Amino acid sequence: MKESVYLMPGMGANPRIFEFLSLTKDFEIHHLSWFSPEKEESLDHYAKRMSQRIKHKNPILVGVSFGGILVQEIAQHLQCKKVIIISSVKTNHELPNHMKLAQVTHAHRLLPTKWFKNIEFLASFVFGKGIKRRLVHYDRYLSERDPEYLNWAIDQLVNWNRSEALKDIVHIHGAKDSIFPIKKIHKPFKKIEGDHAIILTRSEWFNKNLPKIIAGNVVD
Repeated sequence: MKESVYLMPGMGANPRIFEFLSLTKDFEIHHLSWFSPEKEESLDHYAKRMSQRIKHKNPILVGVSFGGILVQEIAQHLQCKKVIIISSVKTNHELPNHMKLAQVTHAHRLLPTKWFKNIEFLASFVFGKGIKRRLVHYDRYLSERDPEYLNWAIDQLVNWNRSEALKDIVHIHGAKDSIFPIKKIHKPFKKIEGDHAIILTRSEWFNKNLPKIIAGNVVD
């Protein structure tokens, strides 16, 4: 029987970010997508609503960036076989200093919403520096551009209150991640070469190693 793997993209991104991911025939792949949050909705409540879209028992959840934060919250509402986060953080202790400062100053709420309509700004915010140089058609991955959703997502990210990591969580992180710098990431995690966009730029590594990781094997 195939194992069910649910893939959650990062903030502003759609499931196309997984288009280069090719898992073995042992897995049944399902894509989750962002939907509009309710007014003043908590991340926990949003995760509960998202969990209702998961129709299989003991799924494997894979989340990228802010999607990695969301799958950790989803795991509080259903029993999962494994939670895997990529280019993300396990607790709020791993957030970069400017995000922690924003918790106090609320500076993130002053971001002009017109910036989000600028695809190059949004791309650098979602994927990190240098994405334009590496991916010619990077804009096709960023369909979730509604300012209300993005304002909500940024606010939930900055104010995420998880202080302890989930037991047995698997964390894969790029050595040159510019969104969540690796110097702030606590063990255990698997470091690979690349930056915040490793799900796109290091697809060969994931195709080779993700099945092993899901099976619980150690990878080099």
